[in-house]
Amino acid sequence: MYYSKKSAEPTPEEQTSIWSCLSDGCECWMRDNFSFDSNPNCPICGSEMLADSRMLPVLKK
Repeated sequence: MYYSKKSAEPTPEEQTSIWSCLSDGCECWMRDNFSFDSNPNCPICGSEMLADSRMLPVLKK
């Protein structure tokens, strides 16, 4: 018997605004629209975060 995997469609991506942690040892980041503050602190280490952008998969609301 022959089973073939269906080829998965590529996930659409878009340029997304994020916040990145400024601490050297921390790699935390979060999407801007998931933040409650206009200038949030890192939820992992508590240091400041910098506004940035990344190519991320589109999330459906």
